[in-house]
Amino acid sequence: MNLSPMRYRSYTWPHNPRVYSIDYHRTLAVHKLPFGLYQLQDLGRTNRVMKGEGEFVGEGAYGQFGQLANTFYLEGPGLLVHPLWQASNAYFVSLRLEQEPRPDYVRYSFEFWEENDLRGGIATRTTEHPSGGTASTPAAGAQARWHTVAKGDTLWALAQRYGLSLHQLVALNPQLKNPNLIRVGEEVRVG
Repeated sequence: MNLSPMRYRSYTWPHNPRVYSIDYHRTLAVHKLPFGLYQLQDLGRTNRVMKGEGEFVGEGAYGQFGQLANTFYLEGPGLLVHPLWQASNAYFVSLRLEQEPRPDYVRYSFEFWEENDLRGGIATRTTEHPSGGTASTPAAGAQARWHTVAKGDTLWALAQRYGLSLHQLVALNPQLKNPNLIRVGEEVRVG
């Protein structure tokens, strides 16, 4: 089986890494109910983590690793194209030299995290207050809507109110460290 080479941004591997894996994760919340019962809430999938190991062999092996390291230093996400994985925007999270390099042999490992940026840009910040009034503040990018949390609000209720799934609402609000805990006065993006 002849596979196309792996690519990230403008870097193309001379031959595919020897080992790779991909991790898929889903976040669940446990809600305690009376009488020792509980209910699970699916908060959706999280980013895919793509890892691998490889080696550069032959004359110029250390130079090839240097080119890969220069690609690692570039900031922000880039397009990751792999012969077996779905192509995606990803952050180059880690690059590790696994042994003392030799001119003709370098063993390394790497890790990429898939980006799933649903936030986009923000052109207008519209805050809905419990009284029903709104306030707008200009910014750069696309339009976003915000809700100021009032007493009794829950993310589930806000998702229903604004026609979103709970997963979509959580994805729009990466600033929320615990989606089960929102505080009065906190701003939640709803669109």
